[in-house]
Amino acid sequence: MQERLESLFGHATPGWVPPAELAETADRYVLTVELPGLRREDVQIEPHDGLVTVHGARPARTSCPERYQQLERGQGRFSRSFRFGQAIDSEAMTADLADGVLTVVVPKRTPSETRRIDVS
Repeated sequence: MQERLESLFGHATPGWVPPAELAETADRYVLTVELPGLRREDVQIEPHDGLVTVHGARPARTSCPERYQQLERGQGRFSRSFRFGQAIDSEAMTADLADGVLTVVVPKRTPSETRRIDVS
């Protein structure tokens, strides 16, 4: 209902928003996203220009009761994007989905040495 009301004013985002935490250590970022009930094939991770997007879908229930007493778990498509304060090494990223929690390790890129060009 809330999504429908917001769509009238142009603020709606389709689907749902899973809770996430982003932690930083000296050499990496660790992103955790709560995705209970999802399988590995339901989730995609896309790094692009220092931005990491986690998206996917939770399938709708096949059996629907006549009336819900309470409905809090999101269904359908979701998407979350995260931008980092330092350059990241997207080639060395790893991800694991265990016990309904997606953990994405995003290593920081080490600054390359400054190259000096002599002027002749």
